[in-house]
Amino acid sequence: MANTKKNQQQKKQPGGTPATVAATRAGVAFTVYSYEHDPAAASYGEEAARALGIDPAQVFKTLVAEVDGALTVAVVPVSGSLDLKALAAAVGGKRATLADPALAERTTGYVRGGISPIGQRKRLATVIDASAGEHATVCVSAGRRGLEIELAPADLVTLTEAVLARVSRG
Repeated sequence: MANTKKNQQQKKQPGGTPATVAATRAGVAFTVYSYEHDPAAASYGEEAARALGIDPAQVFKTLVAEVDGALTVAVVPVSGSLDLKALAAAVGGKRATLADPALAERTTGYVRGGISPIGQRKRLATVIDASAGEHATVCVSAGRRGLEIELAPADLVTLTEAVLARVSRG
């Protein structure tokens, strides 16, 4: 993995993000990868996959949507796109739209391009695309641009209290 720095889980993580702190507190095994973020990158998730040399189907992006007015988190592979109808159905709603980015940032406590599904300021209903279960591990944002956390899909589900459903296309 060129241009990356790999840090194994440690008991204490000074300067960690809320995501890494939450994973550590839960006793979850994880690996953190950092890479030099390019501010001109068109897609944060694709940039992460490329920088880490990982299949984009194994790197997941975190999107915040509104389902019938309630903020909901969708975690989908960067190789695909979010199916808003499927997301609404997964949480028993009727209509979903992507949330305003400023609202997503304020609610999660993370900045766009660095929103992690783990350790958010306010716990939101979360749906992880079922394709995550096809991998031994997946990567999601660790809470800032240029930082990814790799962990088992089951641990991601546990940490986020998520449901698994097909919410991605492509």
